Order: sequence, then C-alpha cells, then structure tokens
Amino acid sequence: MNDITSGGLLGGRVTYRQLSSGHRTGFEPVLLAASVPAHAGELVLEAGTGAGAALLCLAARVPGITGIGVEYEPALARLAAENFQANGFAQNFCIQGDAMRLPFPSHAFHHVMANPPWFDAASTASPDARRALAHQAGPELLGGWIASLTRVLCPKGSITLVLPAASFATASAALRGAGCGAVTLFPLWPRAGEPAKIIILSARRAAKSPDRVLPGLILHDAAGITGAAQAILREAQSTSGV
Repeated sequence: MNDITSGGLLGGRVTYRQLSSGHRTGFEPVLLAASVPAHAGELVLEAGTGAGAALLCLAARVPGITGIGVEYEPALARLAAENFQANGFAQNFCIQGDAMRLPFPSHAFHHVMANPPWFDAASTASPDARRALAHQAGPELLGGWIASLTRVLCPKGSITLVLPAASFATASAALRGAGCGAVTLFPLWPRAGEPAKIIILSARRAAKSPDRVLPGLILHDAAGITGAAQAILREAQSTSGV
C-alpha cells in the first residue's frame, strides 16, 4: 500500500496529496508552472507529472487551460488525476505513459513542460526506487525527452524545463537540434552572490528571436524565502510576464 500525505500548494490555494516515499515535491514544479506563458483555451502537456503539482499550479494561475500530464508510474498517475479532481480542475487529465514515447500527434500542444530526471547516471542512485526513477538520468535521456516533447509542440509553441545548471549546454544544444529558438535562461539563485544550482530553460519551436539571459530569482535571504520568491510560491505570480 502507498502511504499518502496531504498538504497544499500556492499558500493553500491548491490542495495537494503526494506519496510519502520517493520523490517529494519542492520549489521546482511551482516555479516551472510559473514560467509557462500559457493563456486560457490553450493545451499544455507535462511529461513526468508525478502527483500533478506543476499542472495544478498552472491551472490555478491560468483558469481555462487544458492540462495533460504523462506519468510513468501508475500509482502517481492515479494520484495526479485524483488531485485534479479534488481541486475542481475538470480540464486537467493524467495518463500513464512514457515521456520518450508520447501517444500524441505532432504539433498537438501549445506548451510543453517538464522536470526531467537529471542526476548523472554515474552518481550513486537512491536506495528508494521511486526517487531513483525520478532523479537518475541515463545516457542521452535529456536529449530524448526534449526530442519527444518538441515533436508534439506546435510551431511557436513554448517548451519549459527545470534543470540543474550543469545541464545548460546539453539542453540548449538539444533544443536547437530539435528546431527550437529564442532559448531563454532563468537562473534560480539560492542566495544573492551564490552560483545558481537550478535553472529554468525555455524556448519556442521554430522561433527566430535572439536568445536571452534573464535576471532570474533569488530564493533566500537572511529572513528566509525572499519576497519575490514568495510572490510566486504563495501568490501564483508568473515569472514570464504572462
């Protein structure tokens, strides 16, 4: 039996249940959702949706989107669907499937997003099987996820990824190889003056606009979580200006 814990996202605006073991939700899916430039009426895909945190936050910020999550583990896919239903997000759905073999036609989505498995395959795997599956990247996995996601992305549609800073070059090259442009780097600084460990990387399919490096977000200061981070994590403010 899977033990489940209950909590909330966006300052309690969204109720959220997740498995007590395995990968646990942190800042990343909330910040990921805040970076997707979606509008009402658009179709959004998340690969590796877990228990649905990112799609829940996006649906709360942008009423009227249709969100589809793809999750490899059946227990998590069921839990994500239950979370969508519990919050009244009738236009959010989750299916069990493989992010590398998405069962959708080409050019089907306005936006795609993901927090792909990213720990180096040479690093020590977690003894927790669920955590290892969520975190341990095999050879060419990141490029495979990007190729799969961009295949179902419509022209000028956006792809948004949350990644370790060390993956910037690999991910940027994969995005360009998949026909994306306007690559945008949004660093997540742990504290002012410290190197970013996590980044949000976005691009648009078939875009010709210049690449950009944005100021990013400082997550912590001496008092705790910064006001700018609180505005996103608790108040559902967008990072993308949408």
